[in-house]
Amino acid sequence: MKSQHYNHSFTNVIKRSKKVILLAAICAIFSCEKDKQQVDLIVTNANIYTVDDAFSKAESFAVRDGKIIAVGTTSEIEKTYKANDTLNADGKTIVPGFIDAHCHFLGLGFNQQVANLVGSKSFEEMMKRVLNFQNKHNNDFVLGRGWDQNDWEDKQFPNKNLLDKLYPNTPVALTRIDGHALLVNQAALDLGGVTVDSKIEGGEVVIENGKLTGILIDNAEYLVMEHWPRPTRADMTNALLEAQKLCFDLGLTTVDDAGLTKEAIEIIDSLQNTGDLKMRIYAMVSASEDNLDYFLDQGITKTDRLNVRSFKFYADGALGSRGAMLREPYSDKPGHLGLLVTDLETLSQSAERIANSEFQMNTHAIGDSANHAVLQTYNKVLAGKEDRRWRVEHAQIVSPEDFELYKNIMPSIQPTHATSDMYWAEDRVGAERIKGAYAYKQLLEAYGKVALGTDFPVEQVSPFLTFYAAVARQDLEQYPEGGFQIENGLTREETLKGMTIWAAYSNFEEDEKGSIEVGKFADFIVLDKDIMTVNAKQIPNIKVLTTVVGGEVQ
Repeated sequence: MKSQHYNHSFTNVIKRSKKVILLAAICAIFSCEKDKQQVDLIVTNANIYTVDDAFSKAESFAVRDGKIIAVGTTSEIEKTYKANDTLNADGKTIVPGFIDAHCHFLGLGFNQQVANLVGSKSFEEMMKRVLNFQNKHNNDFVLGRGWDQNDWEDKQFPNKNLLDKLYPNTPVALTRIDGHALLVNQAALDLGGVTVDSKIEGGEVVIENGKLTGILIDNAEYLVMEHWPRPTRADMTNALLEAQKLCFDLGLTTVDDAGLTKEAIEIIDSLQNTGDLKMRIYAMVSASEDNLDYFLDQGITKTDRLNVRSFKFYADGALGSRGAMLREPYSDKPGHLGLLVTDLETLSQSAERIANSEFQMNTHAIGDSANHAVLQTYNKVLAGKEDRRWRVEHAQIVSPEDFELYKNIMPSIQPTHATSDMYWAEDRVGAERIKGAYAYKQLLEAYGKVALGTDFPVEQVSPFLTFYAAVARQDLEQYPEGGFQIENGLTREETLKGMTIWAAYSNFEEDEKGSIEVGKFADFIVLDKDIMTVNAKQIPNIKVLTTVVGGEVQ
């Protein structure tokens, strides 16, 4: 009996001890939770490329009020913070949100509203697409974009004859893929009163056998398009929101729109203020005397989502339409040098004005002559001025001696141009000049950073194609073997930096975005594959699982 009493007492003691221990543990847990800092979001168990100065990796980070407040291991973050929401990445790769350093965001949206001619393999196929589009929409004015005669068996510019027969009374304007040439019918030419005698500085009205062909190059496009109906506010709003969806789906969280009107910037600001437009936008103001006067007087506009502090100029046209300005004639068109879209006096005077402000100057330069002129102008007006980060957009063909001039000028380049143009670029410039074309590694070595973009909708929107073209220098069929002038390819680390922290730097925004670091916006993306280690040929097919801007899933 004593033994039974003893055992019963012992059992009760054990039970009470367990309750005390359990209660203490619960109290400890609640006390621990109470001591934790409240945040909005914790990301755990991730393969994070922070893109900080050391290019270090992490597993977890905490977000409060749209910004990153801590980065570390999962255990470190979970020990210190509690969150309303937790994103368990389950080992997936996370990188900073991609920044497209040169694109046409509003233009992408507008392109969803016109006939899509991208990828048409012949003039006949292009015309079928126009017919199908117009049969469906029956517009009073017909727009299309995306044709490229370099993709056709007959690589000559098309003419307007068939358009005139199909649409004798309806104006039609079909823009080349790069935006630097236009095919229009007679009804469109009549809008601007264009004749065989029409001339415009920085542009060409193409004539054959004494007749208008309907091809307008560079500034000549304005002869017709200045008379085209202007898009309404509703058109622009719809275009911006459509472009936003396309870009968020592909992991872009900031876009640099290379050429916006005052009206477009005001609409963007309004949509961002209402919360409808969450994309962060670095706005390059389309250069004009009126815009220079207005924005230089107003000064820089900077919010969390909008940064207006640069002007976009054009020095020349495009290589595909032979509008790029070369120092020696085109190899496939003797005697032809291309077009200087902005005269050097205007370029120089504008540069002087901008140099005396805090604004940045970003100039489109494709040909070696255009690059030389822009670099000379920039370096002259910026003498003695520090950290101006003026950009040459495209920097496509550079003379060997001119790379040195990039020492203080930032190259803003689009890697997919190399893999799109490689089939015909050497025909334009010859075997010697092509060595200084699409020379991304040389440009990186000259300045120390490069800003990477796509130039969409000239190229496809996908930043994964940008990454692949920069690293592999091949098309999607892995051509050419070994890569096009692979010595000018970039490493994966250089490429990721060019699409994140260096692009942010080019926008004077490296302290607020471009890496996963304390104090920066929680702009990041979750990928289905590790972009830094996956087989290169799989890079174009990487999918974005989640896009987050300011801690909010988009």
